[in-house]
Amino acid sequence: MSAVLRGALRRLRPPRRPGPLGAAALRPLGAQGRKETSSPSLGKDRADTVIIGGGCVGVSLAYHLAKAGLKDVVLLEKSELTAGSTWHAAGLTTYFHPGINLKKIHAYSIKLYEKLEEETGQPVGFHQPGSIRIASTPTRVDEFKYQMTRAGWHPTEQYLITPEKVQELFPLLNMDKVLAGLYNPGDGHIDPYSLTMALAAGARKYGAQLNYPVQVTNLNSRSDGTWEVETPLGIIQAKRIVNTAGFWARDIGKMIGLQHPLIPVHHQYVVTSTIPEVKALKTELPVIRDLEGSYYLRQERDGLLFGPYESEEKMKLQESWVTNGVPPGFGKELFESDLDRIMEHIEAAMEMVPILRKADIVNTIAGPITYSPDILPMVGPHQGVRNYWVAIGFGYGIIHAGGVGKYLSDWILEGEPPFDLIEVDPNRYGKWTTTEYTAAKARESYGFNNIVGYPKEERFAGRPTERTSGLYDLLKSKCSMGFHAGWEQPHWFYKPGDETGYKPSFRRTNWFDPVGREYKQVMEKVGVIDLSPFGKFKVKGTDSVKLLDHLFANVVPKVGSTNISHMLTPRGKVYAELTVSQLYPGEFMLVTGSGSELHDLRWIEEKVTRDGYKVEIENMTDEMGVLSVAGPHARHVLQKLTNEDLSDTSFKFLQCRHLKLSNIAVTAIRISYTGELGWELYHRKEDSVPLYSAIMEAGQKEGIDNFGTYALNALRLEKGFRAWGAEMNCDTNPLEAGLEYFVKLNKAADFTGKQALKQIKEKGLKRRLVYLTLETDNVDPEGNESVWHNGKVIGNTTSGCFSYGAQQSLAFAYVPMELSKVGQKLEVELLGKNYPATIIQEPLVLTEPTRMRLQRKGESPKI
Repeated sequence: MSAVLRGALRRLRPPRRPGPLGAAALRPLGAQGRKETSSPSLGKDRADTVIIGGGCVGVSLAYHLAKAGLKDVVLLEKSELTAGSTWHAAGLTTYFHPGINLKKIHAYSIKLYEKLEEETGQPVGFHQPGSIRIASTPTRVDEFKYQMTRAGWHPTEQYLITPEKVQELFPLLNMDKVLAGLYNPGDGHIDPYSLTMALAAGARKYGAQLNYPVQVTNLNSRSDGTWEVETPLGIIQAKRIVNTAGFWARDIGKMIGLQHPLIPVHHQYVVTSTIPEVKALKTELPVIRDLEGSYYLRQERDGLLFGPYESEEKMKLQESWVTNGVPPGFGKELFESDLDRIMEHIEAAMEMVPILRKADIVNTIAGPITYSPDILPMVGPHQGVRNYWVAIGFGYGIIHAGGVGKYLSDWILEGEPPFDLIEVDPNRYGKWTTTEYTAAKARESYGFNNIVGYPKEERFAGRPTERTSGLYDLLKSKCSMGFHAGWEQPHWFYKPGDETGYKPSFRRTNWFDPVGREYKQVMEKVGVIDLSPFGKFKVKGTDSVKLLDHLFANVVPKVGSTNISHMLTPRGKVYAELTVSQLYPGEFMLVTGSGSELHDLRWIEEKVTRDGYKVEIENMTDEMGVLSVAGPHARHVLQKLTNEDLSDTSFKFLQCRHLKLSNIAVTAIRISYTGELGWELYHRKEDSVPLYSAIMEAGQKEGIDNFGTYALNALRLEKGFRAWGAEMNCDTNPLEAGLEYFVKLNKAADFTGKQALKQIKEKGLKRRLVYLTLETDNVDPEGNESVWHNGKVIGNTTSGCFSYGAQQSLAFAYVPMELSKVGQKLEVELLGKNYPATIIQEPLVLTEPTRMRLQRKGESPKI
């Protein structure tokens, strides 16, 4: 470190002093703060929507609701607008996001911010010099190529650029380690205070009421689903409330018995004085993100601003706020800076941008930002509480604010989300998300801000949670576990000679051959898989049949039968896919994927409440275990354990019944996501070990063994089975997804989405899901890659893998109707290379029930 900078840091460091937060003592607002005055009042005692919290996100929601024409929008802020995290944010804006649909949120925000000053008359201080992510390792270059194919089918610009282009755009860099850059034109930064004030001006212009300082002291839910919002100035009755309270969001949640998994994190950034080399530039420098150094750096007037993300060992949480609440009166204060904590990042920045060595630091901002366990916000309605919505947990609130305000506004007004964003669904968390888990994950997420983002990524902090399968202790040393909505589930199993453990890669890695072994196990013998993470609900009551008939697009299965059913949105999109079984007259078991449990339950409960169905719904997810036994010998093995006739004539495909296996009560469904002969066995969680042990013992002669979810995925793709969240979601309708068989437009019930679907069918489809084989080498598709034709991106894959049966890669993809015929030649981009692909007739492998049916007809089925 240079003597000049060392001296600057020494001068800057404030004296240590005790305060109400101990080592995190507050220091008063400095030059960044601007005080906006307002006279506190309620103005009205009724509102359609009450928004709690006046940061950038809350004010954006008020702006969008009011602009869309909603009357009686009231925002309540306990201190002043921007208090909390907004006012001191670094204000970075970027089109980039490693996910898929959050790119849409980012893009909308930037487009909004570009025109906001013209619309409201308020300056927003928006700079758009672009941004460059720096790759200084070969693995990071692979990551950029991986991200390029995921961005190619989106409208925003993103380029993989050479070191020469990087230097041209940012001439002050030390290029010794730069191998490539990921460049997003249009990125930049905005003044968070000015942005919020412009949104506030717009909200008022369109009729919203912003009240502050008005503290919410209590929330009372009424029997009709409305809310009483208590304040020192009186009570407002609201049709719905939206918690946008930032790091006060936990306190708001506690008022209604919710423990939102949020924790404040200390984030620091440093601002330098004028640097002659920066001042001499004719154009503003792009924002850079040195991913190996784990910091961002941008131009601030004629100096530089840079902010690091420390490792999980060094970063700091404000845990006392979780246990004791946010200190009264906290608003526009900061923490004491702790530059020792970020010194290695400062040194990395000085190596990458050498002019920093002679820079003077004029300010350090050390403020709280709120983290959820996985760093993504929580956005949408909350399961279990009527008309309670959240937009909380924003680690990157400035870039999310505009898009999330629009997204939530559309959802509130239209009754369904405008597009799929299940990754930010607040219902991805549950009772298993303890304070300890939240803290462990927040540390990890903050420290991993700039970690390489591999396919099939696993993160291990806070695991296992209290939500483990009955088989976890028995299997944990035998396999590589994956994390699924709090559960641990085997991805693949070890054998002697295997390279064990988690070895992430953009290419085929240590699980590739073992998964092939498990695939062969199921196709040729018999395998067992733990499916306990499934979401499992029981529905019964006077109106149960009527409810499901109006909720699902498929018919209601008869007693003793099962079917695959889809819940559609009013616009005809696929909100969920569930397995529905009628166990007794009027009593049903509904099963969904692990990540959809509360997402689906909330939708069902909302339908019940809105239309007054007389039913009881019980969530059995945590109490019930599930084992699946699949493969040609599955019947032989299970028949040894029961007197029930499991023959094909007695226990047909898609039938369900109660029986005993080795004297253990199970609900058995003849169904398997492998597409092979198999049963799913639902049982009490405490019976999982004895049931598993009995099955494994009974199958010794048949060579029974375990298999995991990676093999399951390969098996389902070969059979042409769709997956919710990939081939279908709130961005797709069931007709383009090839789900016509499960949609009964001619049934009497006017199920949700029926009318919209009729219109979609009448107008005709613009795109269709197709089935591709690929000629690749050491890399396989996994979904969300760009599909090319004649030099243009024309679609995207939804999921993919290596087919161990065909010995080549396989993928589903959406393409335009005119390019969807069998035999059509296309290309799929993987790691910067376009690989030849061909649309084939699906499925690659016929399901076992279809093969048996063809055999009975004397035909020769394909395997």
